[in-house]
Amino acid sequence: MRISKPKIIGFSLCLALVMTGCGGSVYQRNQLQFGVVAAQNGLWDEAIFRWEKAIAADPESAAAYNNLAVAYEKKGRFEDAEKAYQRALALDPEHEHIRANFKSFQENLDQIEQDPEDQRQEKKEKKDETIKK
Repeated sequence: MRISKPKIIGFSLCLALVMTGCGGSVYQRNQLQFGVVAAQNGLWDEAIFRWEKAIAADPESAAAYNNLAVAYEKKGRFEDAEKAYQRALALDPEHEHIRANFKSFQENLDQIEQDPEDQRQEKKEKKDETIKK
């Protein structure tokens, strides 16, 4: 089953809201929440900036790494997203939302990597049909 990007964002934002009360300084929690608001408004660069600040304030924040991974994914920074997901999982390997987000990321990445080949094949088949007529 493929989880859509909006669901990924929803998982991420839900996780951030749930985990903001868990540890970390007030500054770190504020950065985490500010990032959530930015993401909800489609301001992905701002969200990345805020979540990077949250991580600098609390390098053990699985929520911040998870959210950062989602933002990186949204911006097409897939290598950075994978590293951030892996760090989030290392910090909290049993967290259901992080695991679901990472699984969805892997499935989406597989789809993205397959799409160009599928598109080339479709174009070739269309061209072959055109030539036959």
